[in-house]
Amino acid sequence: MELKGKIAYITGGSKGIGYGVAQKLLQAGMKVAISGRNLESVRAAAKQLGSKENVLAIASDVTKLEDEHTAISQIIAEWGSLDVVLANAGVGHFAPIDEISDEHWHQMINTNLNGVFHTLKASVSALKQSKGYYITLASLAGTNFFANGAGYNASKFGVVGFTQAAMLDLRQYDIKVSTIMPGSVATHFNGNEPEAKDAWKIQPEDIGDLVLDLLRMNPRTLPSKIEVRPTRPDKK
Repeated sequence: MELKGKIAYITGGSKGIGYGVAQKLLQAGMKVAISGRNLESVRAAAKQLGSKENVLAIASDVTKLEDEHTAISQIIAEWGSLDVVLANAGVGHFAPIDEISDEHWHQMINTNLNGVFHTLKASVSALKQSKGYYITLASLAGTNFFANGAGYNASKFGVVGFTQAAMLDLRQYDIKVSTIMPGSVATHFNGNEPEAKDAWKIQPEDIGDLVLDLLRMNPRTLPSKIEVRPTRPDKK
């Protein structure tokens, strides 16, 4: 894919992995729309990212299909097409299965799993037109279960399965579909405040480089499921 001038949409793009990917795509000459539930935060992130011509801030709650339809409509109205979508928005709550709240369970399923469906459902027509790329941000928790992670595991196992099945459905339209499954990333996820102690972790911009690698892959080749982890885990 020739990246200069191509248009991307990133959910959960105001910080963390979404923000890091947006930075890399902009550096490659792309135009990037980022969304989040808090428009003020998204606008602040967009201002930090670059010029108004190349960055679009959108308010959208991925748990609501109508929000994602509105977001895609805004992008098409602004730039005329859509080439790349990164379904990145996610939340995590961790507790034993007998203690996790109903609210936290449904928040993870609705955001992490239903959200990627809503984003794809809203953008698939545009991606058919552009023969574009749909990427979900899953997790190594989508293949490795762990104690206190039942809700998060359920959502991320679902994202991996959903993405792989969608890949089979959509490749007939020349839409490429991949899921990225990171291990520990230095983000604000689960209340973390990134600092020097997180230097051993994957950095958000590293995921941005990985997305660029996918976009630059020869069209005949599709890495459909990518596991990525820190080279050397922190020694406890």
